Amino acid sequence: MNTIQCNAENPINSIGLYLKNYFGKKTVKLSLDGGFTCPNRDGSKGVGGCIFCSADGSGDFASNIPGQIKLLSDKWPDSNHLAYFQNHTNTYASVSELRQKYYAVLNNPEISGIAIATRPDCFSEEIYELLDEINKKTFLWVELGLQTIHQETAELINRCYPLKVYDEAVKRLKELNIRTVVHLIFGLPGESKQDMLDSVRYVCKDKIFGLKIHMLNVVKGSQMEKLYPDYVSFCSIEEYVSLVVDALEIIPADITIHRMSADAPRPILISPDWSYKKRTILNGIHKELKSRNSWQGKKCL
Repeated sequence: MNTIQCNAENPINSIGLYLKNYFGKKTVKLSLDGGFTCPNRDGSKGVGGCIFCSADGSGDFASNIPGQIKLLSDKWPDSNHLAYFQNHTNTYASVSELRQKYYAVLNNPEISGIAIATRPDCFSEEIYELLDEINKKTFLWVELGLQTIHQETAELINRCYPLKVYDEAVKRLKELNIRTVVHLIFGLPGESKQDMLDSVRYVCKDKIFGLKIHMLNVVKGSQMEKLYPDYVSFCSIEEYVSLVVDALEIIPADITIHRMSADAPRPILISPDWSYKKRTILNGIHKELKSRNSWQGKKCL
């Protein structure tokens, strides 16, 4: 478990700081498209995907390893690299295909570990065994797209699995000592501030490795565009920042924070029309923490 202590001077246990301490240098993720699909896209559980996903499966920045290393080399010439299987559901294939694709990147000398984004309903015992094998050889985390703990919202967003499936996956990954990162979305239709904070509290009780907080974007090509064309998840940066800080205060300090905003290419972003201002949002979060004299986990003490 992470031993970084949060306080007024170091208010957030960021994954960037964790990785720098772990590897001894700046470590960046290389977003990859493994060519997978999703069970609520191909008809096995549903069609159309979750209503917030773009046509590319929420991986609009994914590209190949050499291209990304070249792109990042000027900014971070001496950095470490993790392969991040991002697009769609990256355990949704046969074990033989998963083994081939995972080891294809891990055999690259430029790669120091692997992160795998998936759904809690896309595991088998054979897949758990493969992940256990990889985890014993290299750095690994598995990222679970939960989004919300509330069943009514889960049905609305076309998630296509119940909360108990998430619980079972987290339990199994924990038994294997595999780092687990959970993805939550703030601003889903019909959810109150309390609903969102309840989701945060729920996932934190399992002592997960990391948490991603994503603001809901409406993007072109998503079902949200068709179903809720005028929907805006948050009316202002200030409203969103305040909620994120409320969440940080109840997240234990030993949980790494992987995301606090949202990434959507401006050409496909519909709303909120300011959500591309990532630096402004992050600066606002730090400013709000400072004004409250607060930090991650303060209300857990």
